[in-house]
Amino acid sequence: MMTMSQRRIDVTIAGQKITLATSDEHEPLLRSACQLVDEQIQLAIAGGNRSLERATMMAALKLAGDLITAKQAAQEIPQASPTTTTENSVEISHLLNEVNALEDQVDALLKTLSLPGSPRPIAP
Repeated sequence: MMTMSQRRIDVTIAGQKITLATSDEHEPLLRSACQLVDEQIQLAIAGGNRSLERATMMAALKLAGDLITAKQAAQEIPQASPTTTTENSVEISHLLNEVNALEDQVDALLKTLSLPGSPRPIAP
């Protein structure tokens, strides 16, 4: 069920039109996440994956690896003065919130793209 502040947007991922609910505030992030997921799926397909299901899994693994690397890099930011540390903490908190939102969106997209039964071949 959508709240009053949510609306539906159409995106295309791996050639499939998907309708998603979002708010005006989160729409740019969601569209960027969809574009990134689509790009990674297309790269997996170009890399020789013959099924949409496998290409989606490979894209998810790539994005998860990127996310882990980003989290590790965020934790390794050197400490500075108290003022800078506070500013960094706010920025890190903001970035971690964005990362968590992206994780949720990737999870939702993977569920949307999950195909029942055997992997479906990708048409040339």
